[in-house]
Amino acid sequence: MRRSTPARTSARSSACSIARSPRILGERVDLRPATPDDVPAMQEIYAYHVLHGLASFEEEPPSAVEVRRRYEDVRARGLPWLAADFGGVLVGYGYCAPYRTRSAYRYSIEDSVYVRHGSEGRGVGSAILDELIRRVTDLGYRQLIAVIGDSSHAPSINLHARFGFLRVGTVRSVGYKFGRWVDTVVMQRPLGPGDGTPP
Repeated sequence: MRRSTPARTSARSSACSIARSPRILGERVDLRPATPDDVPAMQEIYAYHVLHGLASFEEEPPSAVEVRRRYEDVRARGLPWLAADFGGVLVGYGYCAPYRTRSAYRYSIEDSVYVRHGSEGRGVGSAILDELIRRVTDLGYRQLIAVIGDSSHAPSINLHARFGFLRVGTVRSVGYKFGRWVDTVVMQRPLGPGDGTPP
């Protein structure tokens, strides 16, 4: 939200700063703030997940225009949207967006991470999530939420568990995709002092 979001004065500079370059299987991945030029590749990555998996509950891939609108909305809030280049190819992206729009949720944030098909299992998602956690902690958020499609989606559940997320609930049969009912798993990780102090 525009009003009373955490650390608003430092949000834009922190979310836009140059990211680190971690190594994936011994090679360097360029992890950086996404730009509008990345939109076509990000749309391609996301479209695959929409059409072939349950990482998204959308059933029709959004256009590049719509992906750019979503990107610009996140960036206008001063929140991080990262892109990962590996070997000259954009192999993943991730961002954080408000968990809910009502004002009392303003210290909670939700992550989304998407890895290009064929690049899974190489540490791309880990590199993106690690950097997102660092950035939203610096922005003053207190809780990071992951809403994961499909209770059997082990890669995403295991990824978040490695970064300290706890599985706090399962919403049963809340979606219907590919001819079957699908759960969502909710995972949560405190940031900074979490709920130990007032904001």
